[in-house]
Amino acid sequence: MFSVIHFEGKTPGPRVLITAGVHGDEWLPMRVVRELARWLAEDEALRGALRGRLTLIPVVHEAAFRRGHRCGPEGKDLARTCPGRAEGGETERVAHALSAQIQAADFYLDLHTGGRDLCVTPLAGYGLHRDAEVLAVQRRMARAFQLPLVWGTSAELEGRSLSVARDARVPAIYVEYLGGVAEQQEIARGVTRDHPCVQGCLNVLRELGALAGEVSGAVEPQVIEDARPESGHMQVCHPSPVTGFLRPLVELNRWVEAGEPLAEVEPLEGGPSAVVTADQAGLVVVRREVPQINAGDAVAVVAQSFPAA
Repeated sequence: MFSVIHFEGKTPGPRVLITAGVHGDEWLPMRVVRELARWLAEDEALRGALRGRLTLIPVVHEAAFRRGHRCGPEGKDLARTCPGRAEGGETERVAHALSAQIQAADFYLDLHTGGRDLCVTPLAGYGLHRDAEVLAVQRRMARAFQLPLVWGTSAELEGRSLSVARDARVPAIYVEYLGGVAEQQEIARGVTRDHPCVQGCLNVLRELGALAGEVSGAVEPQVIEDARPESGHMQVCHPSPVTGFLRPLVELNRWVEAGEPLAEVEPLEGGPSAVVTADQAGLVVVRREVPQINAGDAVAVVAQSFPAA
């Protein structure tokens, strides 16, 4: 199914779960969790500072990893399949096993990137949980990760690891860190103990009292919270009207105004190019970077704060 690594603290504390590899083409988080496991195994002092129980799953969807693809052999997205079924197909069984791990935890961190196609500005995100206490903890966790952006979005999206955590009232965050060529370059440079995502995981453990010490770093993140339905669903934002060749027209982390061009798509069959424009003002937090795009694929995500109605 998937490999699970446990570290038991010498003193009582919370049960924390950290996962990567929900999607098989998001390799950097897998390296991060493996590096974190290696560090804890080798460093007696770090291991001795641990409280409670830490569970690490470096590659959740191993079949998708073997394909080098977001989805497994059945074509199902694990992040749309939770909580899954014990008697279902391969992806449903993985979702069921992952859901059991989440439900057994007190806190949850799920690490992602944009995969092969998308590049995402480094961010820590969470669902805007209806329970104020759960939401407050998630906000603390996201800030403690010490990435430039904190993004709170709709908690109503189903099928996700975080929707399982939501229903179990387990405070949870997800992390997005690059993707595409930028992710591969980051891996080539080496994912070491000082990588922001390794340090971010340790900081969240400290924030939760699962690791002795204080949160390190001086990042004051930009906070965007968007309570509208479907906010945070990256794959449906600014869809291409045609299949063809993509040319991005805007950089990540840039503020755009409504109506500003985001990308140009030259149709596969020829003819005039289609220009996809921003449907709102905001910060470009996701950009599609591969030259090929299908009709309906997202070209970019623009984030702005929108309070609950």
